[in-house]
Amino acid sequence: QVQLVESGGGLVQTGGSLRLSCAVSGRTFSNYAMGWFRQAPGKEREFVSAINWVGSSTNYADSVKGRFTISRDNAKNTVYLQMNSLKFEDTAVYYCAANLNSRAVSGISRVYNYWGQGTQVTVSS
Repeated sequence: QVQLVESGGGLVQTGGSLRLSCAVSGRTFSNYAMGWFRQAPGKEREFVSAINWVGSSTNYADSVKGRFTISRDNAKNTVYLQMNSLKFEDTAVYYCAANLNSRAVSGISRVYNYWGQGTQVTVSS
């Protein structure tokens, strides 16, 4: 069993920054890939970013490239999402997810086995 707990969400003005954290427990964190997804009201959940097991490979949705940075600290069992130059359209609940079946990055939500409860990010215009 794996548990994921997100933190760091909140209210920020357009152009501001937030850093999300996802603390993971229950399995050997360094053995699998991690991802961030988000879901805005009335919309489907969408891929944001992913990172491989050692942090050497990352992937981003086009909408966040150049603004968001994913990273992980395997010693702390934590994955991060640094979000800069936030836009109103970034407003959503952000979820971290663990893919215990692979060490490679993936933007496909169905490959992720475990999910956190989410943290709200609200960007005011």
